Amino acid sequence: MSFNIALSGLDATNTELNTISHNIANSATTGYRGARTEFSAVYNGFQPGGVEVSGITQNFDKTGSITGTGRSLDVAINGKGFFVTKSSSGEVLYSRSGALNKDKDNFIVNDTGARMQGYNVDGDNTLQTGAVTDLRLNTGSLAARATDRIGFVANFDASANEVNQLANPFDPNDPNSFNSSYTSQVYDSLGNTHTVTQYFTKTAPNTWEVNVQVDGSVDPVATQEVEFNEDGTLAAPQGAYAISFPAAGAEDMNIDISIDGSTQFGAEFGVSTNNPNGYTAGDLAGIRIEGNGMLYATYTNGESQLQGQVVLANFANPQGLGKVSGTAWTQSYSSGAPIVGAPSTGTLGDLTPGALESSNVDLTSELVSLMTTQRNYQANAKSISTEDKLTQALFNAI
Repeated sequence: MSFNIALSGLDATNTELNTISHNIANSATTGYRGARTEFSAVYNGFQPGGVEVSGITQNFDKTGSITGTGRSLDVAINGKGFFVTKSSSGEVLYSRSGALNKDKDNFIVNDTGARMQGYNVDGDNTLQTGAVTDLRLNTGSLAARATDRIGFVANFDASANEVNQLANPFDPNDPNSFNSSYTSQVYDSLGNTHTVTQYFTKTAPNTWEVNVQVDGSVDPVATQEVEFNEDGTLAAPQGAYAISFPAAGAEDMNIDISIDGSTQFGAEFGVSTNNPNGYTAGDLAGIRIEGNGMLYATYTNGESQLQGQVVLANFANPQGLGKVSGTAWTQSYSSGAPIVGAPSTGTLGDLTPGALESSNVDLTSELVSLMTTQRNYQANAKSISTEDKLTQALFNAI
């Protein structure tokens, strides 16, 4: 019986040595989860029977250190959850490794080549949260978008002198015919730039006239009266006012200029918002992932366009997940079904862009455990050696 007890100790300790060795070997593996061997005593009736391995569990409670890499497609999970990926064979795998790349077909893949799963966008770049699918990047150029609105907020100087329009009719080349001006850059349907200049003339107390000119033309394309209340808030116009002008070779321009939020206080003229929409054409310059999992393509014109959203999954019992190569896990009956959602929703963690999560293995603890396990192995071996000597003495006595 003593031989069997000691032998079970050797087998169990050897399993623990394998677990510790595996942890040490993967102490630098991105997204790896450290494991430990758990033992239970064996009895044959009321007689000691040795020891057996009751299970090998992984530490999903401890997050590995987050290390910045400066690489736009690296991303780490800060909290609970797993990335959802799909292998080339179609198997759904769950991983904590966020070292992502773009393959030859413009799919977003991890370091093992499995395709990242998430929410894609439709033709209007609207996120489709109904189904999880392969994330794919649109590498085409971004077409120009014509400006159709300018958000403009300024403070009109209440202390400015009124302009006598009979003596000084509006003339963009005569600074005595207006009080101040401001220029916005806009784009036509071909991506060509145009300048829209607003000239502000105080015509009466709390009353201003805005003359709008385009590309330095002599005649205004629009004239708008602006009125303020006695407390300095905007009274009129309510909503935006419109300007229209032709653009050579492109569609005619129709732009709404909103000055909502503008004021008239006793301070110098100042612009706090000058926000025309629209942009010129641009080529793909890069990719970025934000903390909420949103995947954007960035273009040479400074614009960004949504391409999709990375999703995360969590399980009621992560310990029940099946372990596979590639620092990944598979769903099992014991783990339960995955709960899939966007980062930072429910119990799912958020993402740290430009970073990777290191292994959560404590190398110092593993080395101490290695020495302890080595002594346990030697002690069990000593039990066998001692039992052998006792048996030999018994045979010699017969």
